[in-house]
Amino acid sequence: MAVGNTFGATALSSYGGFWLSLAIVLTPGGFEIVDAYAVTDAAGDPTGNGVNAFNNAFGYFLAGWFIFTTLLLICTLRSTVAFFMLFFTLDLAFLFLFLGHLYSDSEGNNNTGLIKAGGYFGLFAAFLAWYNALAGIADDRYVTFSIFFPPKSSSYLVICTDLLFLQQFLLRHSRRTLPMV
Repeated sequence: MAVGNTFGATALSSYGGFWLSLAIVLTPGGFEIVDAYAVTDAAGDPTGNGVNAFNNAFGYFLAGWFIFTTLLLICTLRSTVAFFMLFFTLDLAFLFLFLGHLYSDSEGNNNTGLIKAGGYFGLFAAFLAWYNALAGIADDRYVTFSIFFPPKSSSYLVICTDLLFLQQFLLRHSRRTLPMV
């Protein structure tokens, strides 16, 4: 926030809070939040009633993060394509994860297809986050990229340097943004 980046400060501090709250909810034996949703009889044995109580609560928790990420996605419409795609894939991850928890079966099992789809989109979002971070800190003062004469160390490095060169070129020379809808 010291440099005037309100969007970055809001996004990073909010998602930092998300990871802290997720750890609090899912820590076994620590806060016992999952166990608090289990319905038991007087003897302390589970009754089987309300098997989806935690799934529903956790699904609505993720739905709130889906809505927040959608608002941030709208704010990225006039940014770079890579930054927009980061929030788009993160938004899809939250969408599939919250639907996977809300569409649990009568035995309390999550919808594994939706949960896996959310996990894959989360992995795509993580890759795009690292890519955006590297594109943001790498510039001509520290790293020079050559699209015609790549380093000969490995083909993976060649692909990364070519992608970063293209990202920097587009950021510096085109100044084209995504149209507002």
